Amino acid sequence: MRQYRLVDNILGWVAFAIAAFTYCSTIEPTASFWDCPEFITTGYKLEIGHPPGAPFFMLVANFFTHFASDPTQVARMVNLMSALLSATCILFLYWTITHLARRLVVKDWNELTTGKLIAIEASGMVGALIYTWSDTFWFSAVEGEVYAFSSAITAVVFWLILKWEDHADEPHSDRWLVLIAYMTGLSVGVHLLNLLCLPAIVLVYYYKRVPNADLKGSLIALLISFALVYAVLYGVVPGIVKVGGWFELFFVNTLGMPFNTGEIVYIFLLIASVIWAIWETYQAKNSSRDMRRENLA
Repeated sequence: MRQYRLVDNILGWVAFAIAAFTYCSTIEPTASFWDCPEFITTGYKLEIGHPPGAPFFMLVANFFTHFASDPTQVARMVNLMSALLSATCILFLYWTITHLARRLVVKDWNELTTGKLIAIEASGMVGALIYTWSDTFWFSAVEGEVYAFSSAITAVVFWLILKWEDHADEPHSDRWLVLIAYMTGLSVGVHLLNLLCLPAIVLVYYYKRVPNADLKGSLIALLISFALVYAVLYGVVPGIVKVGGWFELFFVNTLGMPFNTGEIVYIFLLIASVIWAIWETYQAKNSSRDMRRENLA
């Protein structure tokens, strides 16, 4: 197992280096003529982009713009960010492929031979490099758009559920699920594409926790995952802002208080709720209930 981990990690970073070299050497020198100029500008000046917005993307893009020697290099730096994030996607794609290939080829670590190791790592490298040089992904990897960032988070999140699967029977393995919830929350600040990972994540969780999984259970798990996507997409994302609007209208129109009072109270209540959820996480004895509360926070 130790030899496998070493080879897998090294070759994963080799795939990353190949992808990073490919994308960094072919990035757009300036802004592409569609949404890219908007995202580059909003990232550079921390302004508001088109709905539903991409605040986390803009914050990270703003960080990269600080490495520009002059304003003419800002677009190149944002494009470089996309290139590196796309290479990160390839890195985790490689590890995802090798994980799945290993589960197919090796049922027990004692069965791992040199030939099987080569087959597993070769499948990962071939799959990762095919995706590296695919037209659509390469197109988005070299310009300042949200799709490169979103693809990277998607790859990380799905790899995390496979990581959890490897350690699900160990103490504190649920920390991987908390990290998935956190990364999914961050991804909403980039693009809603990452929500499409939720059905796959729920199915992996179901098959790991239910040894005798059947078609009925799989369909129920799939329906739950669809409901989860719907709740986040049409409940959490617009709902948090909408409820904030209700607070503002109540405090200003009904109570006659100054503008933004309701928003300030609402923000403090949100922060207090998150702190309470985290506190209860450390105090509660019911681990499953505890994890659900922290993931929601």
